[in-house]
Amino acid sequence: MNKVLHLFRYLVGILFIISGLIKVNDPVGTQIKLEEYFQVFASDFSDAFLMLVPYALILSVFLSVLEVVLGVALLVRFKMKLTTTVLLLMIVFFTFLTFFSAYFNKVTDCGCFGDALKLTPWQSFTKDIVLLIMIGVLFFYRNRLEKPEGEKKGLSAATIAVVVTAILCTVIGWYAIAHLPFIDFRTYKEGNNIGELMQPSEPYRYTYIMVKDGKEYEFEKYPEATEGYEYKAIKLQNPEAQPVINDFSAWNEEGDYTAELLKGNKLLVIVHAVDKAETEPMADIKQLTQQLEGSAESLVLTSSGAASFDAFRHEQQLALPYYLADATLLKTMIRSNPGLILLKDGVVVKKWHYNDVPEAAEVKELLQ
Repeated sequence: MNKVLHLFRYLVGILFIISGLIKVNDPVGTQIKLEEYFQVFASDFSDAFLMLVPYALILSVFLSVLEVVLGVALLVRFKMKLTTTVLLLMIVFFTFLTFFSAYFNKVTDCGCFGDALKLTPWQSFTKDIVLLIMIGVLFFYRNRLEKPEGEKKGLSAATIAVVVTAILCTVIGWYAIAHLPFIDFRTYKEGNNIGELMQPSEPYRYTYIMVKDGKEYEFEKYPEATEGYEYKAIKLQNPEAQPVINDFSAWNEEGDYTAELLKGNKLLVIVHAVDKAETEPMADIKQLTQQLEGSAESLVLTSSGAASFDAFRHEQQLALPYYLADATLLKTMIRSNPGLILLKDGVVVKKWHYNDVPEAAEVKELLQ
């Protein structure tokens, strides 16, 4: 039994550390997911959940750091009664969330592993059930996992490991908030060619489901009308060929601007929503766009309506053309409001948080 306990301890500990580190790397992404859950719960249960929305970022950092700390605590056998109790409470809560998402199809991605690994709701629920079983066993036999009394005296290595982990992960999380994630797992990371990722990886292949004399038939080529088959449905044979990016789009009242956006040198000023945008860095951004004239076309992508952004642009004296885009797309592209993305023929060259507005010379050098 001891071998099983220690196997479960290592498996749960490592999984919690990996999951937590991925979230600590991108607290804003976890914040967005928490806000989505709060809004769903407010709709289905009580408006009181909306009161948690302003605290989503703090909760994101706390829960992400807690995951890593609990994982480390398991590995070093730190206060196993407390550690296994907190783990059990967390996994029961997570299991409820993933079941709720899967059964009612409310939140299609739990965010368990951020953008590094996407799981379907039922996959997430299955994963949590397995974890619930392992953590339940660890909790039931927690006394066996406690270190001998002689090893608990003084400031132990286990205590130091847990405290250092908590401090280090908190610093990493807040640094990622003030700048950008250390590792970008999203489809708009630096080096990616947006235009290429919008194309299927291979030609689509279809199966045509037809009916004749009450029987169903499948064809890879659509039958001639003279053959007497009646169309019923079409099925994609190679769904894996679908584009990695299928939500990239920008437009204004004159029409779609997506294709033009992927041509030449573009500095995108991303403003998710004007009511939540930091205004202090706008002066530096404005100066940068002026200094880049002739080297890169500067423009704004925003999810705010035309009237709202016109008022914002007038207030900030930002004389740049702007185009509308989906709010979720903009939050996916960059975890900063405002933020800067440099494109060269559709390739993401560089991304900057509003706290890191670059010098014009740096941008020009990147475009050479």
